[in-house]
Amino acid sequence: MDKPVLYLKNINILIWDSDGDTPAGDWLVVLWRSYDTGGSNNVISIPKMVEDNAESLRTQYLKWIYKLGEKKIKEKRIVDHLEIRPGLSYWWMTLLAEKFNYAKSPQIDDAIKLLAFEKWARGKRFKTLALTTGKAGFAKVLKFWCFKTGTNFQWQLIQEEAGSVSLPKKLYQSIPHLSQACISLVWHLIQSWPLSGVGLKEWRTTKSQVTFISYFLNLVPEALKKGRFESRYWAHLPDDLVRGGFCTNWLQLYVKSAHSSQTKAAKAIRDFNNDKTRKGSESHTTLDSFLSLEVVLKTLRDWSYLVLVCLRLSKLPSLAINESLDFTPLFQTDWNCSLKGQTAMSNVLYLNLIEEAMKLLPKQCIGVYLQENQPWEFALIHAWRVAGHARLIGIPHSSVRFWDLRYFFYPRSYQRKGQNILPMPDQVAVNGSAMMTEYLRGRYPSAQLVEVEALRYLYLEKKTTARRPTRKRSLGPLRVLVLGDYLPSNTHQMMLLLEKAFQSLPADTKIIVKPHPNCPVRTEDYPSLRMSVTMGSVSKLLPDCDVAYSSAVTSAAVDAYCAGVPVVSVRAPKTLNLSPLRSTKGVHFVSTPKELKQALDKTFATSPRIHRKKLFFRIDKNLYRWKKLFAKNSILEK
Repeated sequence: MDKPVLYLKNINILIWDSDGDTPAGDWLVVLWRSYDTGGSNNVISIPKMVEDNAESLRTQYLKWIYKLGEKKIKEKRIVDHLEIRPGLSYWWMTLLAEKFNYAKSPQIDDAIKLLAFEKWARGKRFKTLALTTGKAGFAKVLKFWCFKTGTNFQWQLIQEEAGSVSLPKKLYQSIPHLSQACISLVWHLIQSWPLSGVGLKEWRTTKSQVTFISYFLNLVPEALKKGRFESRYWAHLPDDLVRGGFCTNWLQLYVKSAHSSQTKAAKAIRDFNNDKTRKGSESHTTLDSFLSLEVVLKTLRDWSYLVLVCLRLSKLPSLAINESLDFTPLFQTDWNCSLKGQTAMSNVLYLNLIEEAMKLLPKQCIGVYLQENQPWEFALIHAWRVAGHARLIGIPHSSVRFWDLRYFFYPRSYQRKGQNILPMPDQVAVNGSAMMTEYLRGRYPSAQLVEVEALRYLYLEKKTTARRPTRKRSLGPLRVLVLGDYLPSNTHQMMLLLEKAFQSLPADTKIIVKPHPNCPVRTEDYPSLRMSVTMGSVSKLLPDCDVAYSSAVTSAAVDAYCAGVPVVSVRAPKTLNLSPLRSTKGVHFVSTPKELKQALDKTFATSPRIHRKKLFFRIDKNLYRWKKLFAKNSILEK
């Protein structure tokens, strides 16, 4: 990217939201996407400022979202305007309340950074603020701030690097939200119809009183080929239940991946239900199995209701956080998409599918679902209780990141008073001390937290022994395990960084890439990087590597850290620090090829592996705590 040239004079402050070096000039530079100030007193880093004030900034943002839902329009709170079922407000299913800054709403990161900037700038006077950015919404927020503070505003628009967006998708994004919603419904029906009706007979006639709601993802390939259900999310818990003589129901949410299709998923569900070793002990179906004309008509009814609510409110309510900072330009699209666009249609489709599934399911004593606080989960909580089922338990299956805002709400949201309150499960089962600490720091009600074994990490009970338990250059080449990300953009960023650093690494360095199941990596995309790609499990790959190189977000970095493997993680200053190892000692965070090379070079030093699983997880293959949890809900005997 060419360096922007600023034809401005007498600038007091330059906000640099761009890659590369800042242009020379007599101004105070505010770096928006870099930690590196070069030690200059005339340069400040907003990402560093965010990390230095993380607790207060997160609380401030969560409070703003809470107050937005409580805001009254025409003498009625927004949460009440959006009541889509008695006691269920659609507000909790909107993009604003979901707070998915990792993927769906990346502009949240700019909102947090703006809070940090506004706090730093409070009481200071600037003659002119010059902004270099490619984001129009961000520029409008700063323009309003300058107007309120009496500061001249200058904006230099830059062209951001174009993403790999196909022409059909560009055309789709350019049409009105109402049209996007209708097209998305038709497309979903076309793609998912092969799943319609699959497993419904087993679901309706089940004798089980235990139901798991999980994703059709992360299945063990070897078992899948044999028509047997094994999921890395749940380890051997299903087998223990079968051996104990207990039947289980499995509602699978299909997730698109490079290794599966709806047709293949339908065959797998039939195979699971016909598995002779578990015949009658497990019943499997998918959420899309409940697709029908009736469900589609109900979905269109609910979507039309949301569109009418949007029209009744006439416009997006003011999203001003204070007198000088108004986030409306950042979240206008999220609001429209949530109430009348693709997100709205998708959410109400899930709501109706889940309601149908819960209505047809015989009364259950306990339900267990993977918890990430996504919109469908709030629909599940409501539908589960309306159908008269008993206890419902949420399971965060991996790690909880400080800046993954989906897991956190302003404390007043947890109060169980009033109408249309935040839907919450009866309990949240956390998988160790680290997750327990994060939930308690977020002020989640402690009485509703219970600690269980970390199913996904049970393999750590057996210490991962490296082929070379210590590192010396003389023992052979450096072996780097690359742990990919769920998002293609994050994976591409880390691969480009590695490709640049690879040129200065020893020629015999071995690179093994383990992509995320939903984000394949092709060797031909990185021609100057000698590497091999594998879909093997992380647990089997870790013993034969010297260092793990992870994306800025992937939870697989925790696997490596707990196994005692040195971890080098990409630091993505464009976003908040979403690493599950944020603030963890001994982890190297890098953002340049030079930093990456230096971090990898350190692994040549002799360093024994120190297993750290107890710092994160409760590990016990006997699953005593899981069994105790079921026993308390009258399912299993102690």
